[in-house]
Amino acid sequence: MNLHVVFAGDHVRLPKSAAVPAGSALGGTIPAAAVRDADPQAAPPEIRTVSGATLFVPAEQRAELENFCAANRIPLRSRPDVWGDLLEPFLDTEFTPERQAVTQARLRRAGLGADEVAGIRARVAPVMRAYNAVHQDWHHLGLADLLDAATAGWMPEHLRIKSGERAAFYAWAMTIADRGRPHS
Repeated sequence: MNLHVVFAGDHVRLPKSAAVPAGSALGGTIPAAAVRDADPQAAPPEIRTVSGATLFVPAEQRAELENFCAANRIPLRSRPDVWGDLLEPFLDTEFTPERQAVTQARLRRAGLGADEVAGIRARVAPVMRAYNAVHQDWHHLGLADLLDAATAGWMPEHLRIKSGERAAFYAWAMTIADRGRPHS
């Protein structure tokens, strides 16, 4: 699977395997004018579109992303990793009460109350538990992992997001990720 992103002047060309739902307004080519901001330091590096979608760039292309943004005057912005906090209980490590309190405080600052957090976690729990049972990640799970888990061909079919529901799931996940967006 080729995950290489092509930065070409005033546009970005995504690989066919990019986590963009079929039928999305986002095709394989994103003009620089459609990019709201980017975060080359995120893991993985992110491009965020004016429509609120987050697209991922391989870490080895971090410098190319920075150069593309500089050439096209695209702001570099870091935002809280809302999905990283939401998925923390699914890491292959202990989620201590102290760690839970710190994580919940960050989620509250992003506008997510305890009930909403519980609902989101309940919705993604089956797929994230299955995903991390294979990956055994103990460091970080985030939006890229959620999208991978939700559509992975190796994931049991009853856990995967159905193809007819992927666009709505994708939009829901992006809206939540954008909750941590800093205001400019």
